[in-house]
Amino acid sequence: MNPLGIDDIINAIQNRCVRITNHADEEAENDDLTFEEIYYSVLHGEIIENYPEDEPYPSCLILGRTFASVPVHSVWAYNNVSKWAVMITVYRPDPNMWVDWRERKR
Repeated sequence: MNPLGIDDIINAIQNRCVRITNHADEEAENDDLTFEEIYYSVLHGEIIENYPEDEPYPSCLILGRTFASVPVHSVWAYNNVSKWAVMITVYRPDPNMWVDWRERKR
């Protein structure tokens, strides 16, 4: 399978074709993130990990930043048939677990 591209997710956000899982909704609330901030982080973000074998749809981890330039990670799946994106989870990354927010510490 081909890796997921960020443009597909950006287009889904811009076209309001987004589903938010209950888990992502809870995590956003726990980390005091608004959906506007999360969408902004994706629109100006980058894919740092791709999961092309995920089921039922390929997914990816996006690194972006809030309006205040705080790093945010969000995991998105994308249905290439319906053109809908699914926000699976979102969180403020732990600096003890990431190098430059892009690479997992070993």
